Amino acid sequence: MKTSLERKRERAGLYFVLPSMTIFTVFVFIPLIIAFIFSFFKFDMMFQNFQFQKLGNYAKLAGDKKFWNALFNTVYYTAFTVPVQIGLALVTAVAVKRKGWLNGFFKSVYFIPAICSMTIVSILWSFLVNPDIGMFCYWAKLLGFNPINVLSSPTWAMPTVILVSVWKNFGFNMVILLAGLNGIDESYYEAANIDGATGFQKFRGITIPMLMPTLSFTVVNCIIGSFQVFDQVYIMTKGGPLFKTQTLVQLIYSMAFDSFNMGYASTIAVALFIITFIISVFTFKHMTKGEEDLG
Repeated sequence: MKTSLERKRERAGLYFVLPSMTIFTVFVFIPLIIAFIFSFFKFDMMFQNFQFQKLGNYAKLAGDKKFWNALFNTVYYTAFTVPVQIGLALVTAVAVKRKGWLNGFFKSVYFIPAICSMTIVSILWSFLVNPDIGMFCYWAKLLGFNPINVLSSPTWAMPTVILVSVWKNFGFNMVILLAGLNGIDESYYEAANIDGATGFQKFRGITIPMLMPTLSFTVVNCIIGSFQVFDQVYIMTKGGPLFKTQTLVQLIYSMAFDSFNMGYASTIAVALFIITFIISVFTFKHMTKGEEDLG
């Protein structure tokens, strides 16, 4: 039987969790259920002309070339953004963890882009890479190169968006990984030094295994954010050129507010949720399994 103190602690815990659970329920769980229900209907943005489609929207989705193109672009964006962003964040976190009078300055510099609005960052980079007034293109001309409009190039538009995303977000992941690094007991490294381990051996045998819980969270969080990419694509390329940068979230936006097909937009949103959920769970289980094997 629980004591009075234990019941008070449980109630205190519930009070702390209640605000977060309320926000999650109102803004995530309920909209998810509504989107799933709406995915079986066809209606406009004024919630008029409801037509029950049964599985018609999902059948349309399976043969929709725009959906598969947007899915490919989203996976392409994620496949490059996540490894580069996490790798750069990890290397930077290890570097700035070392004691030094400039490390505090570098921590701030690397983190500043993370607190800026993605809209402002996207507008800024759009000016920087502009072939007529951009600073980068001006420097390229001084060096004898003939700059191109990368945001209008089917080849370079997506890599440019990826570059902007990595530059904007890697500082946030660096801070999380730095917190994980600071939680590793220094005695492990001292023992490794006594055994004559090299820096790479300590990184592979101590840092990575001990950092795996934090690293797993960071990777999964980065994957979810990458599948939800919208701001930088919408501001910099509008999904072009030739739909080469159109992502799933932008396709949802286009179907809902350009084509006024809210039901089909809800269907794409449900598909995006399922795809993101499966990939995130698979990644987390795989990394957790690796953590257990290393442990």
